[in-house]
Amino acid sequence: MIKVLLIEDDLMVQEVNKEFINRVDGFEIIGLAANGEEGMELIRTLSPDLVIVDLYMPVMDGLETLHQLRKEGHRVDVIAITAASEIDTVRQVFQHGAFDYIMKPFKFERMKQALENYLSFRKRLNDKGTISQRELDDILFLKDTDEPDDLPKGLNAVTLAKIITCLSKMDKPISAEEVAEVVGTARVTARRYLDYLEKRGKVKIDIQYGGIGRPMNRYILY
Repeated sequence: MIKVLLIEDDLMVQEVNKEFINRVDGFEIIGLAANGEEGMELIRTLSPDLVIVDLYMPVMDGLETLHQLRKEGHRVDVIAITAASEIDTVRQVFQHGAFDYIMKPFKFERMKQALENYLSFRKRLNDKGTISQRELDDILFLKDTDEPDDLPKGLNAVTLAKIITCLSKMDKPISAEEVAEVVGTARVTARRYLDYLEKRGKVKIDIQYGGIGRPMNRYILY
């Protein structure tokens, strides 16, 4: 069983998330905290495998909590669940080693997907004492997403996998510029990969009309 600590200040949301987690086999909630300060105390005493944390909290917010647990060297994995959608916040969460990022509001299926992906990740890493580069790439870049072996000239599998991973962690469509920010590539490069995925039927384009100027294409995985 994966030992889970849930850190969420809204008691109603905490109860909903608790119910969602309990519906997924292989996970056991061992502690609940209403803010990052309480969460850190429980991390120190309970040693959970996985922390599911909100970002907007009193006393100590989620980013401060992530910073503190890494500063103290805790070997615990993190899934962020938050209403924060700013690219800078998303980047900071992943820079602190989060496994997944779920945006509120979300449905049970998204939580289930995150937990099952994490369980698979843990099992595949624990199966062997050593791992090959190809096996590691399969885990890190979700290579079971039916990618072709032969990509068009100018595209490479690692960057494609990073973009697929980025999109898989988003609950709403994002622009090529936002994908580029998260992945760390040029916007025009991200656009090429997104157009390729759209042609393969992996990505859906959501055209959004704003003020003056051309409409903006935003992308989401099917």
